[in-house]
Amino acid sequence: MKTIMIIGAGKGLGLALAKRFGKEHFQVALVARNEKKLEEMVQELEAQGIQASYYVADIYKKTEIAAATNKIQETYGKIDVLEFSPTPGHFPPTPVSDLTEDNLRDTFEAYVISALNVVQSVLPDMLRRKEGAMLFTTGLSAMHSISVLGNIGIAMSGLRNYLGNLHNQLAPEGIFVAHRSLGVFIKEAGEGTVSDPDVIADMWFKAYSNRDTWEEEYPKGVRPEHLFFDTAEQK
Repeated sequence: MKTIMIIGAGKGLGLALAKRFGKEHFQVALVARNEKKLEEMVQELEAQGIQASYYVADIYKKTEIAAATNKIQETYGKIDVLEFSPTPGHFPPTPVSDLTEDNLRDTFEAYVISALNVVQSVLPDMLRRKEGAMLFTTGLSAMHSISVLGNIGIAMSGLRNYLGNLHNQLAPEGIFVAHRSLGVFIKEAGEGTVSDPDVIADMWFKAYSNRDTWEEEYPKGVRPEHLFFDTAEQK
């Protein structure tokens, strides 16, 4: 069986991804800070016949990420897919005119430095095996300037640049690096619209399976001016 490690796993997109990949006979390793939520998600997955486990780690802390990765590799033998979609940070989205060293540095560390640490924890084994996939979920400010998301946009666009370079370097090594920039506000599962985490998870599994597009906005063609409209009409 293959294994997916989901960084920043929550009860929205993280759980939907776990179910979607678990449906395809993946073992699921959930990584996040909230142990209670992780326990509940594992119980829900196991009730559906999905083999799952959880690991408590703070993405700000390199040693905790490395420890979680090591435990997952010890448990399952290898990590085939990394999915990165945390919602970290100690500051709210901040307009570009109100940026400070503190709120910018915190957000940069939350997205870029944490992604670097996670990648470095799984990359050596993927390079040794010459196979694997890394899937990164960000927001629309990774690809478009949105002034009210000053701190987040700078961090996510930096992350996007890192991922583009990873893709260029690792594709010849058999490792698929993919980025999806979400232009939706994720809602409750079951609505069946582009904002439904189950629909997004299905998009990700298809992207992983096809491996023909490394980066794309989601839904395709979305722009910042679309963010404040009801996405149900885009179904």
